[in-house]
Amino acid sequence: MAQTYYLAVDIGASSGRHILGHLEDGKMILEEVYRFENGMIRKNGHLLWDTKKLFQEIVNGMKRCKELQKIPKSMSIDTWGVDYVLLDDSGELLGETYGYRDSRTMGMDEKVYKTISEKELYQRTGIQKQMFNTIYQLMALKEQEPEILEQADTLLMFPDYFQYLLTGKKMSEYTDATSTQLVNPISVQWDLKLLQMLDYPDYIFLPLQMPGTEVGVLKPQIEQEVGFSCKVVLCASHDTASAVMALPKEEGEGLYISSGTWSLMGIETLEPYCDETSQKGNFTNEGGYEYRFRYLKNIMGLWMIQSVRHELDDRYSFAKLCEMAEENKNFPSRVDVNAEVFMAPENMTEAIRKYCDKSGQQVPETTGEIATVIYQSLAICYQKTVQEIEQNTKRQYDSIHIIGGGSNAAYLNQLTANATGKTVYAGPSEATAIGNLMAQMIKDGAFTDLKEARKCVRHSFEIKEYKPLKK
Repeated sequence: MAQTYYLAVDIGASSGRHILGHLEDGKMILEEVYRFENGMIRKNGHLLWDTKKLFQEIVNGMKRCKELQKIPKSMSIDTWGVDYVLLDDSGELLGETYGYRDSRTMGMDEKVYKTISEKELYQRTGIQKQMFNTIYQLMALKEQEPEILEQADTLLMFPDYFQYLLTGKKMSEYTDATSTQLVNPISVQWDLKLLQMLDYPDYIFLPLQMPGTEVGVLKPQIEQEVGFSCKVVLCASHDTASAVMALPKEEGEGLYISSGTWSLMGIETLEPYCDETSQKGNFTNEGGYEYRFRYLKNIMGLWMIQSVRHELDDRYSFAKLCEMAEENKNFPSRVDVNAEVFMAPENMTEAIRKYCDKSGQQVPETTGEIATVIYQSLAICYQKTVQEIEQNTKRQYDSIHIIGGGSNAAYLNQLTANATGKTVYAGPSEATAIGNLMAQMIKDGAFTDLKEARKCVRHSFEIKEYKPLKK
């Protein structure tokens, strides 16, 4: 019998990959068929995305499926959140496609708060304040390039845009939309009153659709280029929403860290926490599969060590950097990993050194010392976040589940167990792609529901355990 394949296109801020998934003997089998580099480009003092190149890479990976004669029944795309494109009434791109690390949003929070207070904004949306949220990006556009906003006919988040290029159908997916800070968690649709208050054109925002909705089939010219046709289906297109779907616990209970360029630490809940304590702690209530909420905090994550590695011309593997960090574990300095100076520095290594110097700590000189400062500081941040979550939800948790690429960082996993005093379960590492595939498989009837799909994940992938070591 012919195998039924599904294609997950998972695009992160530093790389993208095409992963084919199928079911065999009750287990989910993954095959990475294509991978490509990604990153923001500097142009005229701004950080931009090359959307043409990204879309070409999506098509290139689909061609690879044809070469392998493994034709997917359906496909779906997920990316990071907050970044968007604007289209004119002909469906063509308007203006530059800014990246979330671009500095044009500085000061735009105060412009927004002239219309709505920070407290009321949180009560309306439940989304944590981050200067790159789409709400502030649109304010920057309104202030700096109002003519672009005036010409706009449609706003699409990145996955929606790429799926529009594939199918010719415009559709907005719910989980990614919540990262904009413009969605109401009660109506689970765009907050039209908020859009009107901010004088953002509400007609450019399409009704929100849930993961599992079919977008359409490939356009004839795309079908001709890649050599096959398939359905395009919405997954939980915010990459963290897909990753959290892949938690190998049937009910999705407990603490998790979706670990990659960012570390997203939180819980899955059926009700949002839009209270003042959550706001002050900078927790967010992003949308999840089937109207669940991801109550979590964004932590800088592995971005810092990724940047340091690039500054060393990628001569060390992450495993080697972990090893060097462990060799220097007694180096005493620590940093606030969420400090603004680490968002997009010209040089991460120098930013860490300057932070330590300014805070009166020993300045790290060697690569091993820099690495241990990053990993130990991350573990401390995780520890503090666990305490906040337990206080805010009035619940105690005995374990943390680490999913995503960072689940392979054994040294950091052990540090996390030690710092929090909780057992850490690590894996699966390809959680985002797995979640993407799960949404497609549930849509196709391969799984009856999320619970059954999660049960399959638990049996399909290795989960490593890290017990806290006594000091």
